Amino acid sequence: MKKALICGISGQDGAYLARLLLDKGYKVYGASRDSQINPFSNLVSLRIRDEIGLISVNLSDFRSCWQALDKIAPDEIYNLGGLTSVGLSFEQPVEAMESISVSTLNLLEAMRMSGTSTRLYSAGSGECFGDTGGLAADEATPFHPRSPYAVAKSAAFWQTVNYRNAYDIHACTGILFNHESPLRPARFVTRKIVQAACRIARGEQKKLLLGDTSARRDWGWAPEYVNAMWLMLQQDNADDYVIATGQNHSVEQFAVTVFDLLGLDFHDYAETDPELYRPADIAANKGNPAKAAEKLGWQPETFMQGVAAKMVEAEMGQTRL
Repeated sequence: MKKALICGISGQDGAYLARLLLDKGYKVYGASRDSQINPFSNLVSLRIRDEIGLISVNLSDFRSCWQALDKIAPDEIYNLGGLTSVGLSFEQPVEAMESISVSTLNLLEAMRMSGTSTRLYSAGSGECFGDTGGLAADEATPFHPRSPYAVAKSAAFWQTVNYRNAYDIHACTGILFNHESPLRPARFVTRKIVQAACRIARGEQKKLLLGDTSARRDWGWAPEYVNAMWLMLQQDNADDYVIATGQNHSVEQFAVTVFDLLGLDFHDYAETDPELYRPADIAANKGNPAKAAEKLGWQPETFMQGVAAKMVEAEMGQTRL
């Protein structure tokens, strides 16, 4: 039985990945800063909370990382921890760097010093590319980060490359573009839109406040993206991959789709709030997943319209998560 350690198991990706690995027969351990008080609501929602071995790990502390690896001796580590909000990273830039970049470095160094054959997946981000305009970014596209979050993710990416090349560690980065699900917190614009639209449809809310609705993003379905993470660690040679749909749509297009599904006109309920604009933002991004299709056999199956429909169905209680 393979053992996997998921750092950041309480988040959207960690929960879906845990379910996937359990289905594949893994013994799954989940790391949280304080597992004694974390409610692990996403694991509860997926009905897998009691199947996970939970441990307390502070990824910003090297000793804590070392002890976790020594105790569990995992075959695979999935580093999904750290600050996840681009917007929040402008308010907490130090936390963004420490929780993303320093944490990745600690795991890599613990692997190097222990001499383990453990394989590491590091969570990258399409935000690292910055504004790609009408072009789809691939693995050779230069990084131009435009937020503290993206700067931290870029640093973690290059740390992973350096340890792979210098110490022959099996470590890779999945450069994932936006991927959504009902497990997203409401601070993410997709879940915010879906939640508000469903409340409006039930007569529980009157307006939806949004920032820049012209921003275009490449949106995919999170349960499909965690499968790509697993596939990366099954390869003989570690490498980095862009995971995306290859399409992008504006925030307004996503919102219009959601409201249409509920028989509502988005423009009757939406208002712009200047306070929700970021200090710097990306007008448009899009990824090219051709390498993942060729090397991993991975391709997206759910695109923006399908993502919106699945999230609405879940929010209205019509489907299971």
